[in-house]
Amino acid sequence: RPAAQAVPEEGPEWPGPEEPCGRGGRRLRTAVSAEQISTLESSFQRQQYLGAAERRQLAGRMRLSEVQIKTWFQNRRMKLKRQL
Repeated sequence: RPAAQAVPEEGPEWPGPEEPCGRGGRRLRTAVSAEQISTLESSFQRQQYLGAAERRQLAGRMRLSEVQIKTWFQNRRMKLKRQL
């Protein structure tokens, strides 16, 4: 469960969530809902590796980017590896 974050007020000096932040060039962390996690977990139980077509379909259905889906699956595989 992600910790609560202070969200800065939107203004000309604050980039949106999809834009790089400051000099580091890192995006803000995307909040993934419990429903999205459930969908991702059930997909992972069926298939630990997604092809491009499956990733594209899942991303469209969940309103997340393909990169976010890809990263989530990479992180989930590493979590499983650590548990084993």
